[in-house]
Amino acid sequence: MSAPQASETPKELASPTSAPGRKSLFRRALRSKQAIITGSIILLYVVLGLLANVIPDHTFWEARLDSLNLPFGSETYPLGTDQFGRDILARLLHSINTAFVSALIGVSIALLLGVTFGLIGGYFDRVRTVTEWAFTLIMTFPGILLLILLMPVTKGDYRFTMAIFGVLLSPGIYRIVRNQTIAVSRELYVDAARVSGLTNFRILSRHVLSVVRGPVVVATAFLAGSAINVQSGLAFLGVGSKVIPSFGSMIGDGFRNLYVDPWQYVWPALALGVLNACFVLFGNALRDVLQGKPPKPAKQDVQALAAGFEASDHEPDTSALLEVRDLGIGYEGTDGVVREVVRGVSLTIRDGETVGLVGESGSGKTQTAFGILGVLPTEAQITRGSILLDGKEILGASEGVLKKLRGGTIAYVPQEPMSNLDPVYTVGSQLVEGIIASTGKGRAGAREQALALLDRVGIPDAKRVFDSYPHQISGGMAQRVLIAGAIASRPRVLIADEPTTALDVTVQAEILDLLRDLQSEFGMSIILVTHNFGVVADICERLAVMQKGEIVEAGITKDVFANPQHPYTRMLLDSILDETTVRSDPPSGALATATKEA
Repeated sequence: MSAPQASETPKELASPTSAPGRKSLFRRALRSKQAIITGSIILLYVVLGLLANVIPDHTFWEARLDSLNLPFGSETYPLGTDQFGRDILARLLHSINTAFVSALIGVSIALLLGVTFGLIGGYFDRVRTVTEWAFTLIMTFPGILLLILLMPVTKGDYRFTMAIFGVLLSPGIYRIVRNQTIAVSRELYVDAARVSGLTNFRILSRHVLSVVRGPVVVATAFLAGSAINVQSGLAFLGVGSKVIPSFGSMIGDGFRNLYVDPWQYVWPALALGVLNACFVLFGNALRDVLQGKPPKPAKQDVQALAAGFEASDHEPDTSALLEVRDLGIGYEGTDGVVREVVRGVSLTIRDGETVGLVGESGSGKTQTAFGILGVLPTEAQITRGSILLDGKEILGASEGVLKKLRGGTIAYVPQEPMSNLDPVYTVGSQLVEGIIASTGKGRAGAREQALALLDRVGIPDAKRVFDSYPHQISGGMAQRVLIAGAIASRPRVLIADEPTTALDVTVQAEILDLLRDLQSEFGMSIILVTHNFGVVADICERLAVMQKGEIVEAGITKDVFANPQHPYTRMLLDSILDETTVRSDPPSGALATATKEA
């Protein structure tokens, strides 16, 4: 049976993926109504269990023949008595203790085995086969049947039974921890910790355990509910001690006496159901607290921002096809603070113009492009700004409107072409599906257009490429295929995101020539997202340089190249080697010796 799925710096290197601090998690948990309500109910159960010998007037084992089947509300029996004259309230309170002891024993053993061997099996490749074999073997055991068969060994003591059940639960925890550990152990900061001389135990306890603890904590809440359910189920079946009160035995007694007094069945069933529901909901709340619940995109807020921008002193550029003004994009951190990755970006693109959006990785170029296309991740939040297409606001527009725009007016050529073609389907089938979606043509017409487009983008044997799978064509051909798909609906704006990345110089030049020819033929405007100033110099009339989410310089390409104003732009241009650059540093080491010998 498996679990339900669900520093010393400078000496040590902190993990960048570590979970938030305890204080931060506690504050976030306090902001979760679900966590507060369910946690409070579970805590109330614990308190009632601790007061099991104080609250009722009678002990749970006391049976009185003169008090059989008393209804709830009796003077000394608030919840009544059962068919044996025992106090239902007293038995309920002691059943809470039985349930929590069962959960504590089962979960503790499952965590001890699962976490320990999950860390070992995930971190040490040499012992992983042994741990995999052992825990797979445990998973093959029929859980409930095994617990029943071992009753003569455990002598009906539910504590020993739950200890065995904890072993049966451990494979679920083991697999969670093992998978997380394998992923974390391949991180660069773990390699750095090894190099710095940290012991394996220290790395596992300090760097790995802090990352895997989140899923383990969430799984623990579900494991506790499973342990309580199994103990109650066995008691309901009459397996185990008849003396120890539990929800299961009370439900069984109430079921047999259902037609005499149904409340004897309702009270324990209700108590068990509420407790299990609280564990499940509390586990979900913990998951949201530990992993961070994605913020919901608020389109009304975006529309209000855009409306406020239009109502300001800014006058839209009537000559612009696409105008981006003061665009801000942010993401909420683990501390609840929204931090902008794009800050106040403004761009103007006119008909038939090519504008380069230039910057190094992480500067916010692609985020800006995604903001224009309306395909930002759900975690992203538009913090300010306006995007006008033909003078109409599209920021905050409905998904239906944006889908029509993306299929017809605005097209996108992604970077890394081989990663953007599905290896399972042929090139032609993927092109045909895209053409049908964007133009509404039938399959035969879409196939004909796809072949014509492949021929138009310079692929010599269009029919062969159409029938090929992505792994059967080169990177340059894959880029041409993506361009063919993008221009199928004759868009007015083409956003090309690093279209020459990972291509050799000759193929780069061919792709740029192709874009230039297509622009001239279709009259498109192109936004070229790139880090390559050589590409910008070759094709772009204007450029905008981005650094840390902001545009630091913009202007006509030849003017910016001739006289860059911002230090960042000058630094990027100075880093470009040309034919006049000569290495002045003498070669060192073996290279110097080889040079002298030559």
